[in-house]
Amino acid sequence: MTAGADPDRTQLDDRVLAWLREPDAIQASVAETEERFRALALDLFAFQFEHCVPYRRFCEGRGRTPGNVARWQDIPAVPTGAFKEVALRSFPAARTAHVFRTSGTSTAARGALHLDTLALYEASLLPNFLAHVLPDLAARPLVMRVLAPSAQAQPDSSLSHMFDTVLREAPLAGGGFDWDALQPDPSACIQRLERIAAEGPAIALCGTSFAFVHLLDAMTERKCRLALPEGSRVMETGGFKGRSRELDAKSLREGIAEQVGIPVARIVNQYGMTELASQFYDSVLRRPGEPRRKLAPPWTRVRFVDPASGEDVASGEPGAIVIVDLANTGSVQAVQTADLGRATGDGFEVLGREPGAEARGCSIAADTMLAAGA
Repeated sequence: MTAGADPDRTQLDDRVLAWLREPDAIQASVAETEERFRALALDLFAFQFEHCVPYRRFCEGRGRTPGNVARWQDIPAVPTGAFKEVALRSFPAARTAHVFRTSGTSTAARGALHLDTLALYEASLLPNFLAHVLPDLAARPLVMRVLAPSAQAQPDSSLSHMFDTVLREAPLAGGGFDWDALQPDPSACIQRLERIAAEGPAIALCGTSFAFVHLLDAMTERKCRLALPEGSRVMETGGFKGRSRELDAKSLREGIAEQVGIPVARIVNQYGMTELASQFYDSVLRRPGEPRRKLAPPWTRVRFVDPASGEDVASGEPGAIVIVDLANTGSVQAVQTADLGRATGDGFEVLGREPGAEARGCSIAADTMLAAGA
């Protein structure tokens, strides 16, 4: 924490960090962690209600306060659209140490996550990434190449910071960034991957879905295919729109499998967003042979709600995805995404964007949060 931090916040951060840093914390089940999660979520709600004025106004407008909320499920979730309108921070602006921003054009409003520390973000991402993308790292040498700009080139990208942290902290055999946001060079990337593949180590090829579409297009133009070494894997994240075409998730996986030489069962999709500290991954490498689904780290909870009422839908039915993320101590922990999903066993699947969700989020922010004068 930075100098002058609120003692209550420091205590909350310490409690969350202690959990994130426990050996094998990522392996714990929802049932095993439910009481711990509930206690931390309610204490964090009380803190954020008190210290984030726009959020307090939002909660009061819904009749929810720390005095009448006894379940984590009842903590009001802020629509992602609100992050484009209001600085949702639970600390004084002067203590801002970093700001992550959503992608967007130079003229479009961009959502922002204001942070006074990166400690929780990094402590959350690392064990989660290792468990779902590099679960066999101790058993084999792995080289990680990244189809995304570096954190130095794009400091406001949470995804770039995530990759930078993994490259810095994970015991990899090598790695680096292969994608320039302004002038990507797929041909150079293909040549580098061919050279590494010839040397033998397994490759973890990670990046944005957008970059993978560019890479596949370049390989088609060059009439070439890769054959990455046994044990290699792919992690892709984000939307599927490319330079000249758009792919759905299944088509992208099939294209990668065919042209990069990776079985579909070794292609992991990450579901994440700038507004949250934690990410969610396909189960295929962590639990091979089981149905593909997103798995949530135990310091998060995922709900599916009726977009109109905000009430939970029946189990297995589609609803708007709401995430409660304890690692979001400096902002707000409960976020309603602009996506639809449904529960699947002990995980969930993402079904796509909820029509009009972003517009409603911005409207709610304008009506309730901006009135707080933040």
